[in-house]
Amino acid sequence: MSLTLTLLGTSASRPTVERNVASAVLVREGETLMFDCGEGTQRQMMRYGVSFSLRDIYFTHMHADHVIGVIGLLRTMALQGRTEPMRLIGPVGAGRHLKRAKEFGVDRITFPVEIVELDAAARVDYGEFHVVPFPVDHGPSLSLGYALVEPARKGRFNPDRARELGIPEGPLWGQIHRGQTVTLPDGREIAPAELVGPPRPGRTAVITGDTRPCDATVEMSRGADLLVHEATFADEEAERARETGHSTAREAADVAARAGVRRLVLTHLSARYSRDPSDLVREARELFDNAVVARDGMEIDVPYRDTAAESGAADV
Repeated sequence: MSLTLTLLGTSASRPTVERNVASAVLVREGETLMFDCGEGTQRQMMRYGVSFSLRDIYFTHMHADHVIGVIGLLRTMALQGRTEPMRLIGPVGAGRHLKRAKEFGVDRITFPVEIVELDAAARVDYGEFHVVPFPVDHGPSLSLGYALVEPARKGRFNPDRARELGIPEGPLWGQIHRGQTVTLPDGREIAPAELVGPPRPGRTAVITGDTRPCDATVEMSRGADLLVHEATFADEEAERARETGHSTAREAADVAARAGVRRLVLTHLSARYSRDPSDLVREARELFDNAVVARDGMEIDVPYRDTAAESGAADV
């Protein structure tokens, strides 16, 4: 089951020739969620082949470089005749800003738009996964990061062992895989533990938005498959990062290392690093090897974790 991140905008505060302002989408098996919607996001969607059939748009905070693009995007969706409902989701206090954006962008709305405010104790359930907000450190107003979290999956079923035990392929295999003990025609009882491995982790992808390095991000990202962390500055601007509520690449890498994530993507780059982010890469990799700097249009697949226990096993 696919899970892909596409970066639509990777610049901080203002666009540059190489980079648009903040926006990213996570697509899980055709379900598309957007995170932030800076100016020009709809053009980036067209450019990089991202569907306009968005389910929901999440906002990390209400600074202009993360929000303004939603006006044009809603307008385009209305002109396209969209009828499916849309949710605009942000932190507590975001509702009044999002309501103004909605009213300004759509004079004849063709679809329901619901505005949802989340606190850091909430979560949004999508059935097969959920999105969990968490507080980040970017000034006095509540700012949120978001984690897409999948539940643990069933363990792998061992078909070779099932055949050795004389269990006929068919409904009994499915019952065992679903955790049921079955009785064979010869009277033997087969418990799931004989054929099914331990539960396997789902995937977790974390997007911080703008933030200082903080413990809440570390806790939410523990063991995550992907962490997208802002890295507005290099070490040379560490003091400015503190003053403005942002992070350096090294600080983002320290968060990734403390959390034990599998992969780190650095985004929200100051314009001075737009063309040449080599300093950011170098400083981050001094603390965390598997770090890359985002670029507009970058697609990152988030695979399930392979384990030796899965060899020779199958889903049924």
